Amino acid sequence: MSVDGPTRTFRRQGRVVVVGASLAGLRAAETLREEGFTGALTMIGDEPHGPYDRPPLSKQVLLGKTPADGTALPRRRAIDAEWRLGVAATGLDLTEKRVRLADGQEVGFDRLLIATGTRARPWPRDAEADLDGVFVLRTSDDAARLDQRLAARPRRVLVIGAGFTGSEVASACRERGLEVTVAERGPAPLVGALGGVIGAIAAELQREHGVDLRCCITVTALEGDPAGRLRRAHLSDGTALDVDVAVIALGAMRNTEWLAGSGLGAGPRGVACDAGCRAFDVHGIVTDDIFVAGDVARSPHPLFGYQFLSLEHWGNAVAQAETAAHNMISAGPDRRPHLWVPAFWSAQFGVNIKSVGVPPMGEEIAVTQGSLAEHRFAAAYGFQGRVIAAVSFDHARWIDFYRERIESAAPFPPDFTGVDRPPGGVRPVPADFPDPALPTHGPTVTLSGYSPSDRRVTFTPARA
Repeated sequence: MSVDGPTRTFRRQGRVVVVGASLAGLRAAETLREEGFTGALTMIGDEPHGPYDRPPLSKQVLLGKTPADGTALPRRRAIDAEWRLGVAATGLDLTEKRVRLADGQEVGFDRLLIATGTRARPWPRDAEADLDGVFVLRTSDDAARLDQRLAARPRRVLVIGAGFTGSEVASACRERGLEVTVAERGPAPLVGALGGVIGAIAAELQREHGVDLRCCITVTALEGDPAGRLRRAHLSDGTALDVDVAVIALGAMRNTEWLAGSGLGAGPRGVACDAGCRAFDVHGIVTDDIFVAGDVARSPHPLFGYQFLSLEHWGNAVAQAETAAHNMISAGPDRRPHLWVPAFWSAQFGVNIKSVGVPPMGEEIAVTQGSLAEHRFAAAYGFQGRVIAAVSFDHARWIDFYRERIESAAPFPPDFTGVDRPPGGVRPVPADFPDPALPTHGPTVTLSGYSPSDRRVTFTPARA
């Protein structure tokens, strides 16, 4: 690796600030030190806890197998950093290169990594969200509170939303012997992530395990008793349900509000960056000293039509953080792109679910091994005649094989010969994803001025 004078000086004496002290932030900090950065390093996090692992929160923690404070991330090495925990970043001054904090202090930097991740989308009505018995699940503290309430054996738990988090919560409730109702506005669980064909299988799984699954329905109101405790939920079909606990599982919101007015291209969909993890400003010009990694990042991926992807995946957070950290202390020719192939896993109702690629891009799906009826299979998604993604139910050993098919743009339907092929052959059917033309919540961008020197962009993030 060639290191020019300014880069060598920065590696020795520079100041790096990482906003976001979770998985991506920690792995980036470790990579900086591993690759020779000896300057000042500051870690800023809004939670009072050190970095911890989030996937166990909806699995082992809710099953009572692991305490919520027992999921600390293992450290690869010491990072010799100043930790500023329990204080949120509230603003960014790009000109002066300073991060403003909620306690009124400011932290200067030479290079900044934004790794602020996401938070749980709350119930939209504050008074109902504040009822005793209404929970979200994103943080260690969320998991501790919910685990404690489930241990008290509520009469019935209502899970609002049947994505991966909601389905895992429902699975944990049933494993604890609790009655649970899942309310999902779509036609099936997981339909937005894996499509209708797989969603139908997920619905079978839930019902076979005793979940009261109600699809194509919404919760219109949560009702409390005079003491402020949740007692009933009202549904869009006119029915009502007596519940003691409601878990709001309506997806995630990216933590970008603190960047409002900073001049970065940041909004509800995340912080836009190039494949080298450098943030874009509102003019679409890449910055030199601001980098992004993890759930909050949106970056283009050549394998998937150069679409800007926002990936809430554990493995992506690690890989992107390592790339961002490497590029922060490397000269231009030595920087590298973030080309991680998306992958995801979930455990629910006794089934190990894994996916690779970008299933929502799939036009068709074909079961290539195993059987849908047995809930044990691998299936490939096709887009414009090539394999774009795959999913497996208790067939995880094949995921790497399909990753290679995706990376090599293998034809769809797959034409390989292998074991455990479905008896009826490979027959593609529509993947049945929700209509992508649904309204989005993108920013409002306006142009003003006539001459090139007067042209200005006004960037207004929309509400999520």
